[in-house]
Amino acid sequence: MDHTETLTRLEQIVGPDRLVTGADMARWSTDWSGEVSWTPLAVARPDTVEEVAAILRLANDQQVPVVPVSGNTGMAGGTRAEGAVMISLDRMSRIREVRPEARIAVAEAGVILANLHEAVEAHELIFPLFFGARGSAMLGGALSTNAGGSNVLRYGNARALCLGVEVVTPTGEVMNLMSALHKDNSGYDLRDLVIGAEGTLGIITAAVVKLFPKPRAYATAMIATETVSDAVALLYELQAETGGAVEAFEYMPGPYIDAHLTRFPDARPPFDARHEVNVLVEVGAVAERDAIPRPDGVVPIAAHLERVLERAFEKGQVQDAVVAQNEAQRGEMWARREAAAELALLKLPFVDNDVAVRPDLMQELLERIEMRARALDPGVEFLNVAHLGDGNLHFAGWPSSPDPALMKAISRAVEEEVIALGGSFSAEHGVGVLKSAAMAAHKDPVALAVMGRIKAALDPNGILNPGKVIP
Repeated sequence: MDHTETLTRLEQIVGPDRLVTGADMARWSTDWSGEVSWTPLAVARPDTVEEVAAILRLANDQQVPVVPVSGNTGMAGGTRAEGAVMISLDRMSRIREVRPEARIAVAEAGVILANLHEAVEAHELIFPLFFGARGSAMLGGALSTNAGGSNVLRYGNARALCLGVEVVTPTGEVMNLMSALHKDNSGYDLRDLVIGAEGTLGIITAAVVKLFPKPRAYATAMIATETVSDAVALLYELQAETGGAVEAFEYMPGPYIDAHLTRFPDARPPFDARHEVNVLVEVGAVAERDAIPRPDGVVPIAAHLERVLERAFEKGQVQDAVVAQNEAQRGEMWARREAAAELALLKLPFVDNDVAVRPDLMQELLERIEMRARALDPGVEFLNVAHLGDGNLHFAGWPSSPDPALMKAISRAVEEEVIALGGSFSAEHGVGVLKSAAMAAHKDPVALAVMGRIKAALDPNGILNPGKVIP
């Protein structure tokens, strides 16, 4: 098909310097996972919401598929764009304003999360959406996938951190939902509809996000327990003891620690002895009484965490514990956890499932999926890691054979066990194209049908991120 007219008109909308074609599109032709690649028709890099709207009106008129992209750090193939016009939001990177008195920030979709973190920190505030790719991931993509990360336990997913959005519909209309209100019952919640829709119902171009007081001090520790269930029980005690101030509760099993020491031979192990259940716990203190060091230099929140862990040790709930004594030790603990993606690449290929169950079912889930995986491949090696506090497991491992059929069988077995326990086959990475089969197999058919009707109503020509989310 001849797209000369489309390209000419796109160039008129954004200008020749912001329309990318040919070999220059390489950086937009695959995602972080490397599992999906494509050749776009072109990549448009608009500066304004009006330009985004004009591109979508053109694409809808000519029925040309459009795929939005932000930092392109996705894990589910959500930006696959074969023959499509990609709209890169990277130039729409303005933080329009930070309002400390209202605890909000207004930012465009192309703002890199780390830049937003830095901007609000100047006001002693945080935007608590933290994960390993925050140095390149952008706000629009995080909202479009309802991203999670390590602080969901205390602050919630991206959807819970957003008050309002600016959205361009598939037909090129600008929908202003930029409310800064915590309560607004004026009709359907269209904001929550587009957040997590992976760019299939509209393109988020800006958002009003919630800010929170920056903790004055952190108490961070590595703990070892006999079982995962013991760790979950300890979490609930810690939440009660700290008034819900536990910010992270991250599970790293023995094989994960082994892989970390293999990849980083100069790193220290978390404990003198090896343990099968290792958890990073972090508590954030906002009040001065918990954060201001005492005359002996001890920070009250850290001392409190130590007392709680000592009691747990005496009761046999904890096998070992190390509390960070300074920022360097805290950074070392977090570096271990945030190396997960790099550790997975120690061997290729690897199987990766992003699933969720109730936290109290995590022990049973691990036992069931490891049994199923070993039945399929006795030589499989596991590299699991989890946001244990919210029940999100990243089941990963290296099969003994690169056979694609074996890898699919293992992933399918994991999904089946998760569904059997009332869980979800997609916790925080979205559906994209890589989980399309799981969506067809496990999503409630009535829910799928309703989703299809919503998609058809908002995108009658099916141009926006086609083939994603809905099988």
